[in-house]
Amino acid sequence: MTHRFNPTILREYDIRGVVGETLTEADANALGLAFGSLVARSGGAKVMVGYDGRLSSPALEAALVEGLVATGMTVHRVGLGPTPMLYFAAMTQAADGGVMVTGSHNPPDQNGFKMMLHGAAFHGEAIQGLQGLAEKDDFVEGTGSAVVDSVFDAYVARLLEDYHGTRPLKVAWDAGNGSGGEAMAALTAKLPGTHLLLNEKIDGTFPAHHPDPTVEENLEQLRQTVLEQGCDLGIGLDGDADRIGVLDGKGRVLWGDQLMAIYAKDVLRTHPGAPIIADVKASRTLFDEIARHGGEPLMWRTGHSLIKAKMVEMQAPLAGEMSGHIFFADRYFGFDDALYAAVRILDIVGRSGESLADMRDALPQPVNTPEIRLPCPEARKFKVLEEVKARLRERGTKADVTIHDIDGVRVETPEGWWLLRASNTQAVLVVRVEAGDAKKLAQLKAELTAELQASGVEPPDF
Repeated sequence: MTHRFNPTILREYDIRGVVGETLTEADANALGLAFGSLVARSGGAKVMVGYDGRLSSPALEAALVEGLVATGMTVHRVGLGPTPMLYFAAMTQAADGGVMVTGSHNPPDQNGFKMMLHGAAFHGEAIQGLQGLAEKDDFVEGTGSAVVDSVFDAYVARLLEDYHGTRPLKVAWDAGNGSGGEAMAALTAKLPGTHLLLNEKIDGTFPAHHPDPTVEENLEQLRQTVLEQGCDLGIGLDGDADRIGVLDGKGRVLWGDQLMAIYAKDVLRTHPGAPIIADVKASRTLFDEIARHGGEPLMWRTGHSLIKAKMVEMQAPLAGEMSGHIFFADRYFGFDDALYAAVRILDIVGRSGESLADMRDALPQPVNTPEIRLPCPEARKFKVLEEVKARLRERGTKADVTIHDIDGVRVETPEGWWLLRASNTQAVLVVRVEAGDAKKLAQLKAELTAELQASGVEPPDF
């Protein structure tokens, strides 16, 4: 039977839509048929499947499994838990594929799927190709089976392996009622120190706050707990626990690039000279710190699937994004896992005589804007980038100016840098500006504003 996915749900890194509108159980079943067919044609037969705590996830998981079984797959159902637990299951059990039913940090009425094939992220054109298989009814037929295969205890045990702290810490944790809550509770029960848990009960309505720890307002409950209880730090998880948010003991956010600078210093002790990857939105401070500690800084495109692929290519032990995706290949599997990243930051602080606040304050402190999203029609956003690039080429650049165009346009000057890129998941342009002081920041904001206005885009009110 032919099937057509709503094209808006087939995205760069995953599948995601509004349940009952753009995403249905029929889509989940068709995805099982299409993905299972790809696994079968590549010589595979074993697929791991997990699901998050959204109210719609169990029904979508059941429909997905039905489709996979119909293509001859042996499906191992790992059950409810964080996305990284599904990745862990696929990597440790030599699975040919893995599918996680999750809406990540999207609102409760949305859901979706993240996939991996033969140990690598399934993204980009591969996701788009699912449409052709479904429309042509180009599915493999087979008689498969499904088994329950919990990896929860093994996953938590593996998280604990890389904690070697020598002093007890007091830590506040906020799972945001996301699917990492139960694993967070099991992990902290076995870690030394004092652990205060917030919103650890998995609840797909997200009653406490939106499960995105990279938005400061979602960290307010965690911040109050850190300050009132005198914690050393606070850890926040997103809806499926593959992204992390961190507060120091003063309640200040450590953004993804600041966190990466601390991780990089530690990782480079055992991997001298290694490449460390960060996305184009990261601070110049991070790239400078990687070089200062003897590493090879590499700026790459935003997107967790793209970063993971580049890590494999470069054999990098560490990579990260401003969005809180942190990838450890050093002693781990190279996928993004907020609970593992939490263990690693606790390990660093627990082995140090410094507080996390001290580590944060030791980093250079440029002034910068947050990541700002500007509405821009889907059909227009990439054209705006081409127009900006063309104008920069026509004008030429000074010898001390560098233009990075691997993902949008990032213009580096002695004063700082500005970035303009198109989101791969939304009809928006993303901008960010950084400089050494407020005066230089204002100059760079003016340059970016002029470029936006020249392309008819309303600039932000910086």
